[in-house]
Amino acid sequence: MTPRPIPVPAPGGTEAPARDSEFARDLLRAFCDRPHRISPKYFYDAAGSALFDRICELPEYYPTRTELGILRAHAGEFAALAGPHAEIVEFGAGSLHKARLLLDAFDRPARYLPIDISAEHLSAAAVHLRGDYPALEVHPVAADYTQRLLLPAHSPREGRRIGFFPGSTIGNFSPEEALQFLRVALQVLRGGALLLGADLVKDPQVLHAAYNDSQGVTAAFNLNLLARANRELGAGFQLERFAHYAFYNAPLARIEMHLVSRCTQVVEVCGRASEFDEGESLHTENSYKFTIDGLRALAQRAGFRPGPVWTDPERLFSVHWLHAPENA
Repeated sequence: MTPRPIPVPAPGGTEAPARDSEFARDLLRAFCDRPHRISPKYFYDAAGSALFDRICELPEYYPTRTELGILRAHAGEFAALAGPHAEIVEFGAGSLHKARLLLDAFDRPARYLPIDISAEHLSAAAVHLRGDYPALEVHPVAADYTQRLLLPAHSPREGRRIGFFPGSTIGNFSPEEALQFLRVALQVLRGGALLLGADLVKDPQVLHAAYNDSQGVTAAFNLNLLARANRELGAGFQLERFAHYAFYNAPLARIEMHLVSRCTQVVEVCGRASEFDEGESLHTENSYKFTIDGLRALAQRAGFRPGPVWTDPERLFSVHWLHAPENA
């Protein structure tokens, strides 16, 4: 049964200001549409970002430690490709941990521009980074990096602009969205390059364990989206009525994450309520897995010129250097 929007009067006959937020509009749209889905970008408020940091430390979650191993092993090669006085632009910066490997290895980096949708989390991380790198100009940008970006002008004293997009976050996009992101990044990075992390196709059991950890942290991360709606939008979600569900969709080469309704219920947000049947889900995330050739072909379609690729010995993860032509 398709959820039916049911008007619920706001207290005092007025609409809550939160209804005007992008989060509120997208959540209401998700309830009205079928199947129900919402962008994973809403995971990353301060609480969600902290939970994701915990996920990255879990024994089942291989991507972070594997990518870090690749970055540490080949940092000198990245630095040589970037050249002196590079400006680093990190998309979806989060806690800025991985960027430190580049900042330590690069030859006198001129400026670091971390971009993230969670302004509070980003600002706190930037304060710590400035303390550790007092000579570095750190210019955090609170923005949705999937949209058109307006960054500070590139100074002549700076070297090449190097984009950094680790963590295989590109896998959270649909193939069409991934292509669009790469085209946006290309315009920002013209004359420079993009250092991109991409998770690889592998044994489904390894993938299943990574998104269904024994400590339940990934489940808490998924459910935090509803908790965030309660905090920010005055929603009435009862979290115990939803279950975290993640599985590998082999034909589409992607992990899917859902929040599944445990019972028939009415959920309310921003003065509207919708009925959910038992077993209906809110699709919260996809995480596509790539082959090396497939990722390089995608980058080439966007206008990049594929360069070197690095992997770990087990070929769980890959890091790509993608040249951004000046005349792109």
